Amino acid sequence: MTITLKQIESILNKHHLLKEWVTPNEWHFTLPIENRQLNHLTYDSRDISNNSLLFCKGIGFKEEFLAKAVENGLNYYVAETPYEVNCSLGIIVTDIKKAMSVIAMAFYGNPQNELTLIGFTGTKGKTTSAYFTKFILDETTDHKTALLSTMNTTLDGIHYFKSELTTPESLDLFKMMREACDNGMSHLIMEVSSQAYKVQRVYNLMFDIGIFLNISPDHISAIEHPTFDDYFYCKRQLLLNSKKVVLFNESDYAQLLEEVTQTKQIPLITYSSHEDNADYYWEDVSETNSALFSVKSNSETEESQKIIGEYHINLKGDFNKDNALSSIIVATLAGASHEDSVRGLEKATVPGRMEHLVTQNDIHLYIDYAHNYLSVKSLLSFAQKEHPDGEIITVLGSPGNKANSRRQDFGRVLSEHTNTVVLTADDPDREDPQNIANEISAAITNSNVKQFFEMDRKTAIEFAVSQAKPGDVVVIAGKGEDAYQRINGKSSPYPGDHIIARSLI
Repeated sequence: MTITLKQIESILNKHHLLKEWVTPNEWHFTLPIENRQLNHLTYDSRDISNNSLLFCKGIGFKEEFLAKAVENGLNYYVAETPYEVNCSLGIIVTDIKKAMSVIAMAFYGNPQNELTLIGFTGTKGKTTSAYFTKFILDETTDHKTALLSTMNTTLDGIHYFKSELTTPESLDLFKMMREACDNGMSHLIMEVSSQAYKVQRVYNLMFDIGIFLNISPDHISAIEHPTFDDYFYCKRQLLLNSKKVVLFNESDYAQLLEEVTQTKQIPLITYSSHEDNADYYWEDVSETNSALFSVKSNSETEESQKIIGEYHINLKGDFNKDNALSSIIVATLAGASHEDSVRGLEKATVPGRMEHLVTQNDIHLYIDYAHNYLSVKSLLSFAQKEHPDGEIITVLGSPGNKANSRRQDFGRVLSEHTNTVVLTADDPDREDPQNIANEISAAITNSNVKQFFEMDRKTAIEFAVSQAKPGDVVVIAGKGEDAYQRINGKSSPYPGDHIIARSLI
């Protein structure tokens, strides 16, 4: 892969991002040196060569990093401000994140044009819906569907590796997309986070299909979104950057979201768990088998005939039927048949989602990645509905150094939907997990909720199970199959909630 300085100039001018060029002690408004070809892009100042282009991004970037890179042979950098370094050329831009996205897009040959690009956003359900969609499309594309999810990534449709971010940095994203294309992939399913739009990871990227699942306050903190309004604004940018939109019309602010698509004349398909004014909705078909449901529609189009009918999923909970319906619609728009959807959903499994175990003395354990208000509320509400005669014991923590608003949210949901809570560590990062637990505890307003504290997560799970009686339910929320805990800025090995729970059966 290569890109020339002239190409970079043209791209930056097209997007009104170029401020000026700088050479040692001089500023220029036109390219001051002969056209050069670059063969390496990076935002890591330790990973450079003389034909690298270094993006000086992030609040932690320091001039000394650039100076060291120049000592090691770097000739070209992109930044929002000139640096006092003896570098051949600095490209000064108005927005480093936007510049990185459009340059990376061109450097990797616009791989998005070779893929059917599907983007899921929402406060909960993104991973489950993305996996459901991949399982369906695998039936019709012979495993030529790549996936970028919160937990795992596959670029060849078969082999998975752990994801670093829900939505990768733009440079990494387009590199991954190019690899997916080179691997023969025809489709790419992505989870698109609010941060992806907040920090321009998907700037200038157009999705063939964008899916808005739901919205509730989350990721509200000093280093993420300062307000819910900012969070919601970033979330709905996916609608404006999609050729078609699929929307859950029971979501909060659904009317506003519909107005967004109508104003921009973006084709919209709505779905619901029960509202027959949506384009599609589902109904239960069996009192004894909650995994079965039927999709209905008021229209009789060729498309609807591929969607209506009966389906079976392996994950419990009405909210997973919502996720499944979104996936059926999306996969159909992307080329799947009704039979593909039926077969795909029958096979679909999702790491760390709604794993159900039962002990020999009839204690039910549910292990789920639920990690915000909406997902934990849905999980606990399901447990109460499914096991009305049992006590609900919840194991829960909250991450450190981000999403501080979750702590009050968890206190609220625990007050309404559990009998006992064992507060523990999630990914405390650089915070004291006991302090995080204390904040959750302080937000629990129901004095009837029994509270216990155990900061060792494995011990907390063991303790919760030891407190349960036959017929009770232990809900282990937050980590799922995640094999690491973020502690003191590092990823520390952790067995995973599901491994610990299985060991207790």
